Amino acid sequence: MTTALIRPGRGVPDPRPRRAPAGGRRTGRWVPPQHGAWAMLLLPFAAGLLPAWGGRPVCWHVPLLVAWLAAYLFSYFAFLAVKTGRTGRVRPQLLVYGTAAAATGLPVVVARPAVLVVAPAFVALLAVNVVAARRRRDRALTAGLASAVQACLVTPVVVLVAERPVTPVLGAATAVLLYLAGTVVHVKAMIRERRSSAYARADVGYHVAALVPAALLSVWLAVPFAVFALRARLLTRRRTSVALVGAVELGCSVLLLAALALPH
Repeated sequence: MTTALIRPGRGVPDPRPRRAPAGGRRTGRWVPPQHGAWAMLLLPFAAGLLPAWGGRPVCWHVPLLVAWLAAYLFSYFAFLAVKTGRTGRVRPQLLVYGTAAAATGLPVVVARPAVLVVAPAFVALLAVNVVAARRRRDRALTAGLASAVQACLVTPVVVLVAERPVTPVLGAATAVLLYLAGTVVHVKAMIRERRSSAYARADVGYHVAALVPAALLSVWLAVPFAVFALRARLLTRRRTSVALVGAVELGCSVLLLAALALPH
């Protein structure tokens, strides 16, 4: 009773809970706090547009990109509903993002039905994430890797929408998958498993091993993957802010995309 009457002064913590700014609450309600997910969405999409791997931008890529991003936003809130069992709290987001994904994605499917070839694999990987959400293990390594593979399925879709052969772009999709899978391990080793020596060894070991298939895909890819291995060796198990981890991964994504843009 007496503590509640004390006014907070210098060195005395205020016992009253602080309220977040109204704007922050509104943003948090509609934009997932998963900044790394945007690189996982945009990098494989951009890889499918690169002429070096058989890509070619066409007008249908605009609604495809909108549908791709809206589908991610819908899935985030759908998984949140599965995890918490409180669908009512995210019903507006599900309606808005679901409508946007359907309105932009269905015309693409009608115009380019060949894109449905990836649907079985996409649904299977989606099931992995649904099960993880139900068990409240959506941050598990398996769920993260499933999301990485799922994201890379958009690379051949981008090429199919342009009505180009898929085979040439599979190399770019493989390179992006090698990077994204490594990022899942690296970020986990840097943040949630920072004190785990096993994760630290797995992080460095994976990136060193990934150098071989990357160099076989293109000699230019050896450069970014060597940088990825060095970043794993220098940063893993060090006390680093989440913002710095995200900034480094953004730079790595740009470096990989630049290497993929070079002729191979």
